Amino acid sequence: MESFKIAFRNLIRMGRRTFLTGSLIAIGVVFVVLYITYAESFKNSMIAQITDSVMGELQIHKKGYVSSLDSLPLDKNLGPKIVKKIEEKLNSMPEVYSYSERLKFGGMISNFTDSTNIRLNGINPKLEAKTLPLLKERLKGHLPKEGEIVIPELIAKGLKLKIGDVIVLVATNKNGSMNAKTLKVSGIVGIISGPGGRDGYINLKDARKLLRIKKPEINEIVIKLKNPEFLQKVNKKLIKFTKTFKKPKLEVHTWKKLSPFANIVKMLNLMTFSIEIILISIVLVSILNVMIMSVFERIKQIGTMKAMGTPKSFIVSMFVNEGLLLGIFGFIIGV
Repeated sequence: MESFKIAFRNLIRMGRRTFLTGSLIAIGVVFVVLYITYAESFKNSMIAQITDSVMGELQIHKKGYVSSLDSLPLDKNLGPKIVKKIEEKLNSMPEVYSYSERLKFGGMISNFTDSTNIRLNGINPKLEAKTLPLLKERLKGHLPKEGEIVIPELIAKGLKLKIGDVIVLVATNKNGSMNAKTLKVSGIVGIISGPGGRDGYINLKDARKLLRIKKPEINEIVIKLKNPEFLQKVNKKLIKFTKTFKKPKLEVHTWKKLSPFANIVKMLNLMTFSIEIILISIVLVSILNVMIMSVFERIKQIGTMKAMGTPKSFIVSMFVNEGLLLGIFGFIIGV
């Protein structure tokens, strides 16, 4: 305790140096806090753009669907009985805010002059809007009612389509027969990075009519949580739940497994940690430099204390405590 008192008196005696060093430490702390906040804010904003406008935090599929997602298979749909059981489970989970059922498939869109391929999501507009609240920010127009379609911005530019235009949509069902349907463009959705960022949307009822699906089948359930922090907890619960089904076997995927942005998040975390270490090192070096100067300035004082029989450990603790108090002083001001 006595060494703390001496260290405190030394800091007061060297008031100007204490203030300047404390200010340097405070500035370093401010930069660390601001950088961490900015990096986390940027990362969370990017994650929210993906989860709240495209894919949700979690998705449930029939086993093998995700591995063959590029071909958008229709032979891995979920029947009404299994969907009802999944709905009951999701409704009983307090962590789940909302969920939306989709029927994804590929097709051909034509403006009666030119045509191109398109990926489509058959959706329930109300559930989709609730599950993906940021989808509206990317959307010009409104989500599709029956007889309407929302097309990606790239296709709208390529085919020179605008809201209100009429198109023909052609798709092949799982039996191999081709079907066509005339739809009105109700909206144009903007581009976003990652899978699903260039998909179009039609009403779920129209999707089933186009594919001649009599039963209310789907192939994807998108889940939004009340808090993203529940992700791992809900994921474990759903994996345990899906293991109770012997047939069909189900898979649960988090956004991290479905989006390539998860790898970018890991790189951002590593970069953030590295810069934190650099900034903290600069602050520590400044304290070290001040303490070295303090030791050289007080060589006579140290010699006198040694001559009086003061233990070496006490002298060392006096300087260590001085540096500690200086660090605490600068840290408090910085925070």
